[in-house]
Amino acid sequence: MLHRSACPSPKERPDEVRFLQSWLQNPLRTGAVSPSGRALARTMANYVDPAQDGPVIELGPGTGPVTAALIARGVAPERLVLIEYNPEFCKLLRLRFPAATVIEGDAYNMARTLEGQLDRPSTAVVSSLPLFTRPAPERHGLLDQAFGLSVPRAPFIQFTYAVVSPVPLAPERFDAHVSQRIWANLPPARVWVYRSTKREAAAPELAAIGA
Repeated sequence: MLHRSACPSPKERPDEVRFLQSWLQNPLRTGAVSPSGRALARTMANYVDPAQDGPVIELGPGTGPVTAALIARGVAPERLVLIEYNPEFCKLLRLRFPAATVIEGDAYNMARTLEGQLDRPSTAVVSSLPLFTRPAPERHGLLDQAFGLSVPRAPFIQFTYAVVSPVPLAPERFDAHVSQRIWANLPPARVWVYRSTKREAAAPELAAIGA
């Protein structure tokens, strides 16, 4: 009788193991020891309007729980542009979501990373990045890049385990909305949604990309 090996192959490893290994190798890059739970992923995806045409950018998708929730929400996989720093996660994402565009690169420098990848403004940016590991000006800069690549008032969607906003609030620059705490996630989390107060069309970053 054949006995299955007690040590799973890389393709068989649970996502939780992948995340823990990635966190141990680079905790500031991964930020979490486990992927987002279904309730959290679904809450994030619910802030995206699947009927609005255009690409949806996901930052730090990891093993893809939020990606799957976006597709379940009705966002066509072909519209998804995923920026992931971890090369192993990139390979996994390409296997799981072959129709999506997976880019191995720096999400914090998303304008440069997306150079030549977008032909029109995005309708939403969904982020699972560990923003608290970065200084406040860099977090504000990330929002500025996202807003510059998106249609007016497009949401920047970010989850956090903290009780405060992961991006220091600046009402003169953007509006902010926070969800109820999602107790079904471990650890419990909230989702923050930021929208630029500027109502003109997306411009400098997108113009540079299209040049």
